[in-house]
Amino acid sequence: MSDLTDKDLLAAEFVLGTLDDSERQQVHRQRQQDGELEQLIQAWEARLAPLGDEVKSIAPGPHLLARIERRIDAVEARAALQHSDDRVTRLRRRLTLWRGMAGVSSAAALILAALLVGAPTSSPDQSQFVAVFQQDDQQPAFMLSVNLEQRRLHVMPVTAKPMEDRSYQLWIKEASLGPTPQSVGVLDDDLSIDQRALQQYSPELLKRATFGISVEPSGGSPTGQPTGPAIHGYLYPTQAPGNQRL
Repeated sequence: MSDLTDKDLLAAEFVLGTLDDSERQQVHRQRQQDGELEQLIQAWEARLAPLGDEVKSIAPGPHLLARIERRIDAVEARAALQHSDDRVTRLRRRLTLWRGMAGVSSAAALILAALLVGAPTSSPDQSQFVAVFQQDDQQPAFMLSVNLEQRRLHVMPVTAKPMEDRSYQLWIKEASLGPTPQSVGVLDDDLSIDQRALQQYSPELLKRATFGISVEPSGGSPTGQPTGPAIHGYLYPTQAPGNQRL
């Protein structure tokens, strides 16, 4: 995995907002000193900015604000009787925040959907592909990047955490491999995997394949097939004309 690919994935997570507070602050400081990282962040922001145009404006009902203010006034009256206005102050601050939350949440959902069904374009490496593993509308659990030319892979946990007495296992499924998934390998305790685990598969097969990550007993599936819940992802090129999956 090249430094450029690592930075590109870091920039993507920064723009998508999947980093925790400490990681986000670290990237914010790093971008001020690292021109390459700053360019990658700006590229992701420029790529995802048009998605905001797809967010439909949702106007609140004509009486919603009045109802909220009446409730705040009632709380304020009770607070006055109790000689405390701390709760009222918090409610008024939240009211200001709530007014902007709907649009922000919709934009975040669209950005995440774009990463799942669209093709990132910042990396100049035509052989670099990325998959996102996400359950329903939750944040991504893992990101998988694959260099098809070298057939090397890198698994990056996003929200997934190590579990006691359980292991994550990576699978691949493609018609030419038969009707059942094949194990790529069990993720280590730090949720990494041997970067050479895809050496036996051709680049064309990898482009067509479905990947899955399942939760298994410690050390991996005892049956050779997924035994626990799994999440799936497909490889998408980090640079492709017309934003089409290859």
